[in-house]
Amino acid sequence: MKAVYPGSFDPVTYGHLDIIERVSKKVEHLIVAVLNNPSKKSVFSLEERIQLLREVTKEFPNVEIDYFSGLLTDYATKMNCTTMIRGLRAVSDFEYEMQMALVNKKINNELETFFMVSSSKYAYLSSSIVKEVAMFGGNISCFVPEVVEQALKNKFRGGL
Repeated sequence: MKAVYPGSFDPVTYGHLDIIERVSKKVEHLIVAVLNNPSKKSVFSLEERIQLLREVTKEFPNVEIDYFSGLLTDYATKMNCTTMIRGLRAVSDFEYEMQMALVNKKINNELETFFMVSSSKYAYLSSSIVKEVAMFGGNISCFVPEVVEQALKNKFRGGL
């Protein structure tokens, strides 16, 4: 089975990597697809997010890093993939993710969304929290891999 795990990954966290690792053990091919949304203000450029993901997933031979713009359903069709993976941290995530899964299913009846519950040690973790802690110079080493930590320090040192 081939699956797509979409997201903004701005930045990739240990929570994302937990999902990637666990899913990669269950599918033949996992595509981690970075959303390129020009209207959203990201800390990292699309290219930087792709590079960071490639660096932190290099130990997973069946994981591919790609990107997409526009509708996820169109990307899935282009990639000949009918399985989407979404991570859930809390009940609040489920409401939004269920809505998106139903919309995607309505657009393309072949698409199925599988929800992966975060490990309890990452249930609180989000990219937004990591960015906020990093912006104020806090220790983020327990939230992100070293290469991501350094990239965030460089970004905020440079004064977004």
